[in-house]
Parts: sequence; C-alpha cells; structure tokens
Amino acid sequence: MAALLRVRSFMRFWCARLAATAAGQMLMVALGWQMYELTTNAWDLGLVGLLQFLPGLLLALFAGHALDRFPRQRILGLCMVMQAGVAALLAWSSVHDQVSRDMLLGLSVVLGAVKAFQFPAQQALVPQLVPPVLLARALAFSSAGMQGAIIVGPAVGGFVFAAGAAWVHALCATLFVLAGMLVLGVRLRAPLQAKPSLTEPLNLHTLFAGVRYVYQRPVILGAMSLDLFAVLLGGANALLPIFARDILLVGPWGLGLLRAAPAVGALALAVALTRWPVSRRAGPILLSAVAVYGLATLAFAMSTVFELSMLALTVAGAADMVSVVIRQSLVQLDTPDSMRGRVSAVNSVFIGGSNQLGEFESGATAAWLGAVGSVVLGGIGTVVVALAWVRLFPALRARDHLVSPRQAA
Repeated sequence: MAALLRVRSFMRFWCARLAATAAGQMLMVALGWQMYELTTNAWDLGLVGLLQFLPGLLLALFAGHALDRFPRQRILGLCMVMQAGVAALLAWSSVHDQVSRDMLLGLSVVLGAVKAFQFPAQQALVPQLVPPVLLARALAFSSAGMQGAIIVGPAVGGFVFAAGAAWVHALCATLFVLAGMLVLGVRLRAPLQAKPSLTEPLNLHTLFAGVRYVYQRPVILGAMSLDLFAVLLGGANALLPIFARDILLVGPWGLGLLRAAPAVGALALAVALTRWPVSRRAGPILLSAVAVYGLATLAFAMSTVFELSMLALTVAGAADMVSVVIRQSLVQLDTPDSMRGRVSAVNSVFIGGSNQLGEFESGATAAWLGAVGSVVLGGIGTVVVALAWVRLFPALRARDHLVSPRQAA
C-alpha cells in the first residue's frame, strides 16, 4: 500500500477516477429515475442501456487505435469534459422542465460514445503509472476507490434528488470538470515511444489488431467472454427502479442505496485484495467468483425484504470485485504496451456488452417475464456460464500465477 501511495501520478489518476465514478453513478441514478417517472416502462429503462452500448460497439476499434497513437490522459480528460457538458445540459433542462424521453435516449447515445474512449483509456493508463509487480495491487486499490465512489455516489444522488434532479446533474457536472483537471495533470511512468505499429496508417489491419490479439490468446479471450456472458445475464441494475418502487416499496433514497449495495461488498474485497493480492490459482478463483455472483443475483430476485435484498447485492458486488481484479490483471499483464489501447478497447466492448447491453436484456426480459422473472433467469444463466467456461477454456481454468517471474523482475 505504501509503495502505491508514493506514486504521485497514480494517486492523481486515482482521485480523478473517484470523482468521475461518483459523478457517473449519480448521473445514471437521476437519469434512470427521470426516465421511469416519464414512461413507467421497463422497456425504456433497458433502451437506455442499449443506446449506451451501441456507440461503444461501433467506435471501439477506432478508440483503441487512437489510444495507441495519442496521449491517453488527454483523451481521457476530453471524455470528462464532454460528460460535464451532458450533465450541465440535463441540469438546465430539468430546471426548465424540458426533459423528455427522446432527450434522455439521445443523451444516452452521447454518453455511450464518450465511454467508448473513456473506459479503455482508463484501463490502458494504469500500467503506465506503476511497475508490473504493483499492477494487481494498483488495480485492487483503484477498484476500492471506485467502489467507495459507487457507494457514496448513488446514495448522495438519491438524497439530493429529493431537492430536484437539476441539483444532481449540477453536482455531476462539477465533479466531471474536477476529474478532467486532475487527469490532464497526470505524468506517465513509461510514455509510449515511437513504434512502427503506432505510425501505420489507419486501415483494417491496424483496426483489427486488438481483436486478433485477443482471439489468439485463450486466457484473455476466456476472461473477457466470461465477464460478457455472466454479467449480460446476471445484471439487474436497469431494473432497480422497479424493485425499489414496486416490489420493495422504497423511494429514490432506497434506489440510491440499492445501487450502492454491490459497491459495499466490492469495496471490502478490493481493500482485502490490495493487502493480500491473488498470487495463486487465479483461474479457479475467477470462475468460482462468477458462480457466486450468479447465486447472489438469484437470491436478490427472490427477496421481498429490503435488508435481505441489500445483503444479496452486497455479496454479488464482492464476488464481482474478485472477478474484476483478476480479469483486468490478466488482460493488462499479458498485453504489451504498444497493444494495450486496442486490446483495452476490445475489452471495453465486452464490458459494455455485459453492462449496457445487459441492461437492455434485463428490460426486454422484464417486459416479457416481469422484473423478478428476468433476474431469476439471469442468475441461473450466470451459474451455467461459469460451469460451461470450466470446460470451454481449460487454459483459463489452469491459470495459476497472475505475474510471471519475468514480469516481476
């Protein structure tokens, strides 16, 4: 821990991610609640997730190419500024009662396009800030901070929403501006050097280099696809407004606490992993964590008691954090720096598919089976995926160490 705290650029980046994560969580709480108040339609909640995923899918390869050509911290700073603009527009529209379904869906597209660059930039920057031997700890510590922001962000957003949506959006805009200022001041430990791969013209070969790299490496492909299918099926975030209002009978404050609950478990595990990082049996631990995530999701779906629902989401968050740290460590450590932008962009498509597309899947399934039926089906599906990946990706199941002796040296 002390070694990480001495890396000033990493800590600056860590603070920027805290501010941006809190702002993003508050923004999604407010946006989701406003959408459900306008339409009371689960399909529209799912559509918000779909419209954030599609731009990421379309722009991912271009984003990866840009991140391997241009300073990643500048691209990330621009993403923060653009999200501040979206939040400011929502604040103004809320004050003047101009928020509409079409507006919220249109801004979801903008947010999706921005996140196509933001998420891979954040992933690819961390290895340039710390040495390989500290990467697993850095990812766990970074995740701990993010989860703390996820706990505070939705809870604060839910309470501030009582004063009006405009106040939530204005606070989000302020935090995004702060994050942008912090990240633009980051100095890299190992700046990208001029490499032939970075000066090649933009063409299909360079665009798909990250896709080829992932496809040819079973451990990376297995880790990425495991997250995609597990969270795609098991995610319930898009339906939390329905559970909060119609099943658990709590208001916006309850919704904020439900969104924060997974982060409580994730924060506890992230702190533990910062102190005691996974050093052996990485593959089996990863697969087991995904199975636990599915079982916890199933428990949440069956609960009608607010406290029990909070507990189930907390366990799900803890299991997901184990998966996140191991998966991100494997991807970053097994990828050379000249390819990290493009590989991180591919990884972002998988993450976006599991999150935003998962929200659409949840909304669409809920329109057919109801909110409870949708989450039950997702929890069962996640457990099945974890069991299937044991056989489909034996290299991932057999992975022991995260950091090889050569990398540690």
